[in-house]
Amino acid sequence: MTATPSPSPTAKRVLLAAPRGYCAGVDRAVIAVEKALEQYGSPIYVRHEIVHNKYVVQTLERKGAIFVEETAEVPEGSIVMFSAHGVAPTVHAEAAERGLATIDATCPLVTKVHKEAVRFAQDDYDILLIGHEGHEEVIGTSGEAPDHITLVDGPDDVENVEVRDDSKVVWLSQTTLSVDETMETVDRLKEKFPQLISPPSDDICYATQNRQIAVKQMGGQADLVIVVGSKNSSNSVRLVEVALGAGARDAHLVDFAEEIDEAWLEGVSTVGVTSGASVPDVLVEGVLEWLSTRGFEDVELVKAAEESITFSLPKELRRDLRAEAAALGSAE
Repeated sequence: MTATPSPSPTAKRVLLAAPRGYCAGVDRAVIAVEKALEQYGSPIYVRHEIVHNKYVVQTLERKGAIFVEETAEVPEGSIVMFSAHGVAPTVHAEAAERGLATIDATCPLVTKVHKEAVRFAQDDYDILLIGHEGHEEVIGTSGEAPDHITLVDGPDDVENVEVRDDSKVVWLSQTTLSVDETMETVDRLKEKFPQLISPPSDDICYATQNRQIAVKQMGGQADLVIVVGSKNSSNSVRLVEVALGAGARDAHLVDFAEEIDEAWLEGVSTVGVTSGASVPDVLVEGVLEWLSTRGFEDVELVKAAEESITFSLPKELRRDLRAEAAALGSAE
């Protein structure tokens, strides 16, 4: 009688997070650029990266999108699209001054935070915006009520915060933050301002939270976690931090499979794989193929949530923007 061999403790496997990749807001924004190019022809100008992903931006550039940093770079009478991260009211005003037809691809969840900022500013609250300085979303939200908003860049920044009236303070947040770090910041703010008001609903988006939960579930089992995403993607960077916090021995952010360092696999039997909310799944498939050729063929799904949310395309795509842009240009 032959004994059944026990599974090897060094058997190689991949834990694949679900959900991962595109969220509803990113999907909407990318499709909006493609539809605009199809409907109006190239070029379509896009102010800042439509989403923070190198592959997506390069793909859209090949189709005829032109990405610019400032509205002033867009020729008068052209069409410009605003990215999923949102823009301040001053940017809308700049576009109008230049006679530009605009498509607003701001994620509806970001728009919700903008509206909260406007409402609380109208009621003369001091607004403590938790977020990362310089991030496009933070710049756009702050622009809605610059005289009322103070940026709080993490828990360590709380001691520097001052308000006019302790009884009229509310916190809002960037949608792509670490849930745990944000709540730590909120707890510290509440210690300092006991009457601090919370937003009417979560500002951190459902997709960011779900991706972090999935990484937490697999982080403690993984020797290495590979997060597919770009370095300027806030939610992707947070996934690396969450993985390490959940117990992963090592974690790295890569745009493409070829950026993975073979040395990372030394002594590794379990690799966790996930991707940020602006990452198409083709890039994850590339990572899985790369790992498979190195013996990591066994893939197990780690499922944290089901996602079925979709957003309708920007209303501007239902109008004849080329005619509108020409009319605006001739009126100058």
